[in-house]
Amino acid sequence: MRKDLGSQPALFPMPVLMVAAYDENGTVQVMNAAWGMISAMDKVALFIDEDHATTKAIRQTKAFTVSLADRDHMDVADFFGIATGNKMADKFARSGYHAEKSAHVNAPVIAEFPVTMECELAEITETENLHAVVGKIVNVSADEKVLSDNGKVDPQKLNALVFDQFQSGYYVATEKVGRAWNAGKDLMKAAQS
Repeated sequence: MRKDLGSQPALFPMPVLMVAAYDENGTVQVMNAAWGMISAMDKVALFIDEDHATTKAIRQTKAFTVSLADRDHMDVADFFGIATGNKMADKFARSGYHAEKSAHVNAPVIAEFPVTMECELAEITETENLHAVVGKIVNVSADEKVLSDNGKVDPQKLNALVFDQFQSGYYVATEKVGRAWNAGKDLMKAAQS
């Protein structure tokens, strides 16, 4: 039996993304965002409000980074979601974390987060129902400790956080249960016969 839960953002899992940009003073503005997704092979879309200090900084510098938060840095990732740069001018400094300027775009790479997409602002879409910041992914950098022998990010080493919209929880999903573009092959063969 199913139960109606009403209207709610019922997607699980959602990413825990650290979005960062320099403001007009060169200060790192960073926020925790779960409402983001890859929108093309070289694009990421962030559905973030225009009033965030980070969004304002992205508009000014036309560049930003998106890092994947991981289990080891959950406390600071959550702090970046609780604190607002609109009211706390030294939010990033209070974290004790370190940022270095990307070699590819005019945006900060937060050293503690193991995987970062370095993006140029492609567009901001504003409609009655949508405010989306779209970035062109210029480079992805990763700490070697999260790479597998083939040089790609290993999800089991990454321990990326995922957000639970239902219970407001953070989880780590690392169990591999199948292989994409392979798990349904038998059904494809059956459908073609």
